[in-house]
Amino acid sequence: MKNLTIKILPALACCCALASVAISAQQQSTPTASAAMPATSPTAASQTKATRRRATTRTAKPAAKPSPSVSTAQTQRPAATPTTTASPAAAASPVSEAPSTAAAAAAEEPKTETAPAETSAEEILPPAKIEAELSPEERLREELILVDQMIAEGKKPEALAKLQLLAAEDRFDPRGFYNIANAFARLDATDSAISAYRKAIEQRKGRYSRASNNLGVILLRQGFWDQAYNAFLDALRTENFHYAEASYNLGRLYAARGEMDRATREWRRAVTVDPNHHAAAQALGSVRGLSNPPPEDNKPVAASTKTSGTSVASGTAATLKLDAENFALLQRARTAHEQGRYAEAVENFQRVIARSGGYFSPANLELSYSLIELRRNDEAIASLLLVSEKDGARFPISYYHLARLYEQRNDLKLAEENYLRAAQAHQTDNAQFLINLSSVREKRGDFTGALVALENYLKRVEQKGQKPEWADARLKELRDKAAANPPKH
Repeated sequence: MKNLTIKILPALACCCALASVAISAQQQSTPTASAAMPATSPTAASQTKATRRRATTRTAKPAAKPSPSVSTAQTQRPAATPTTTASPAAAASPVSEAPSTAAAAAAEEPKTETAPAETSAEEILPPAKIEAELSPEERLREELILVDQMIAEGKKPEALAKLQLLAAEDRFDPRGFYNIANAFARLDATDSAISAYRKAIEQRKGRYSRASNNLGVILLRQGFWDQAYNAFLDALRTENFHYAEASYNLGRLYAARGEMDRATREWRRAVTVDPNHHAAAQALGSVRGLSNPPPEDNKPVAASTKTSGTSVASGTAATLKLDAENFALLQRARTAHEQGRYAEAVENFQRVIARSGGYFSPANLELSYSLIELRRNDEAIASLLLVSEKDGARFPISYYHLARLYEQRNDLKLAEENYLRAAQAHQTDNAQFLINLSSVREKRGDFTGALVALENYLKRVEQKGQKPEWADARLKELRDKAAANPPKH
C-alpha cells in the first residue's frame, strides 16, 4: 500500500501542473471587460456610457466658423434702438474692422465648452433609450452629436429644428445653453444664438465670461453696438479685466467708431494678458504701421502724435496734442468708466477738457458716455453737440448718440435728423442705423419714409447674402401702413 501511494503522488502532481498551464493560457487569451470597452470621451467621465452606446462611428469635424450674418438682437423683429441704455461705446462688423485676417477670424469664433468627442460603434441606442437611460447632461451631449452629424450631412433644417427643441426646454443648464448657442451660431441662426447665450448668462446670474464674449461677437456683427459693448465689458469685469479675447473684441468695437486710441489700449491689454494673442498683436502692428487707412478698409486708422513721451491716436490724419499729465488723466477716466465709477470718470474727463482749453474731442465724446450712465442727459447732449459740430466727420458716432437722447426726450424731428447723419456716415460698416431711422419715421407718422429706410437696410444686408428672419413680416406691416396713409403733398 505504501509503495502504491508513492507511485500515485508524482502522477497527481503532473496532472495539477498541466491543469495550471491550461488555465493560465485560457486567461491570457480572454480580453478583460475593460479592454473590450471602447475609448471614453476625454471631456467627462459621465460621457462614457453615452459614448459607448452610440449608433454609428463618427469622426468629430471642426466646427464651421459663424458667418457674419445680419439680424436683430430680438427673436422676431428689431427694436427701434438697441434695448440697453448702458454705456454707448461701439463696435465694427468683422468684415470691416482692422485687421481682417484668418487669425482674427479664428479669434472671434465661439468656443464650445464640452466638444463632442469621437465615438465608436458598438450598440445602436434608439432616441427613446437616449431619453430613458441617460442623465440630462449626457442626453444633451448625445443630441448635440446628432446635430453635428446633421450639419455634416447638409441637413440644416433638421439640425435647426432639433436645436430649437433643445433651446426651448425649461431646465437649469447654463453650459448646455452655451453650447446650444454655439451650434446656432454655426448655422447662422443669429436670433436663436443670441437668445440661448442670454439664457446661459442669466442662469449664471450674469457671470459667464465666455458666453458674454460670444454674445458680444454676434451683436457686434448685427450692428447693435451698445449691446455688444456691454457684453464685452461684462466678460472683462467677470474676469477682472484679464480676458484677452474680450479685450481684443472690445478693441475691434472701438476701431469701428474711429476711436483708435481706445482700440489700441484694448489690444495692448489683450497682448499683455496673452502674449500669444496673434490677432491683437497684428491689430497693434497695423495701427503703428499706418498713418492713413487703406482704401479697402473704409475706416479711419489713427495717426500717432508723440508729445512728452506719450502718444494719442485720433480717428483722422490730423494730430491731437496731449501732454503726459492729460494722457494719464484720460486713461484714469477710461478705467473708472470701465469699472462703473462714472462720477469719477466724469471728473477726470472734465479735468482733461479744462486743461486742453475747454475742448478735447475724445474726452468730450467719452464724457458724454459717463454722463448718460449717470442720467445727466442734458449735459450729455451739450457735450455731444460740441463733438458733432467740431468733429462730426471724425466721430460720426456722436450723431447716433445724439439721436438716441433726442428720441428719449421725444424730440423725434432731431432724432430723425441725427439718425440719418449716422446712417450716411456709416454706410459701409453699420446698416443698423437705418433700422433706427425707420422706427423714428414710423413714430412720426411717415410710413413711406419708414418703408424706404427699411428697404435700404435690407438691400444692404441682402447684398451680403443675409436676410433677417423678421424681414418679410416687417416689410408687409410697413407697406400696409404706407398704403393706408399716403404722404400729404
